[in-house]
Amino acid sequence: MIASPLDTTRTGYDSVAELYTELFSTAFLDMPFDLGMINAFGRLTRDAGPVADLGCGPGHLTAHLRSLGCDAFGADVSAEMIRIARAAHPDVRFDHVPMTEVDVRDGELGGVLAWYSIIHAPVEDVPGLLAAFHRMLAPGGHLLLGFFASDTAEPVPFDHKVAPAHRWPIDALADLAAGAGFTEIARLRREPGEGERHRQGHLLVRKSGEEGEAEAV
Repeated sequence: MIASPLDTTRTGYDSVAELYTELFSTAFLDMPFDLGMINAFGRLTRDAGPVADLGCGPGHLTAHLRSLGCDAFGADVSAEMIRIARAAHPDVRFDHVPMTEVDVRDGELGGVLAWYSIIHAPVEDVPGLLAAFHRMLAPGGHLLLGFFASDTAEPVPFDHKVAPAHRWPIDALADLAAGAGFTEIARLRREPGEGERHRQGHLLVRKSGEEGEAEAV
C-alpha cells in the first residue's frame, strides 16, 4: 500500500523531531527578516482572538507568538513534534491533528500561521488548504505563510531532507490566496542565508471583512 503524502510527512517528521528541535527552535531569532514578518503578524493578531500555529513542530513559534501577547496554540500531524512541544510548553495547547482538522469553529480565529507547513502538500491540495484557513479565520483575520521560494511560473519539487516538498513562486501563491478570498498585505523574498539552499518567501494576507463592511478612511 502506497503511503499518502500526509502519512509520509508524519513519518518523516516523527523520525527527525529531536534533531529538528535542536537545530531550529531558536534559529529564527537570528533571521531578522523572518523574525520581522512573524513579529508583524503577532502585532496584527494579538488582540484579534485565538491564533493557530498550524504545522507548529516543536512549538517554538507558538511560544514566541504567546510572548508577543497572542492567544496562540499549535497543531501538528507529527506525534513526536507534539510530544516535544507539550513537554517544553506545558501550559500551551497543542493538538495532534492535521492542519485542516484543528478543532475550531468557522470564523473563530484571529490569525493563522502556516510557517513552512504547506510545502509538503501536493500542489493540487494547496487551494483547499487556503480555503480551510479562510474558513477558520474571522473577518479581518490574518494568515502568514512561510515557504521556500522559486523564480519559476509554477511550483517546483525539490529534494527536501524530510519529505517531498515544493518551492513556490510568490506570485502563484498570492494568486491562489486571492482566489480563496484573501487580500495581500505584504510579501518578502530573501536570498538564502548561511546553510540554506534556497530563497525563502513569506506572504501575509488578510481575510476580507463582512460583506458591506465600510472601508476605513
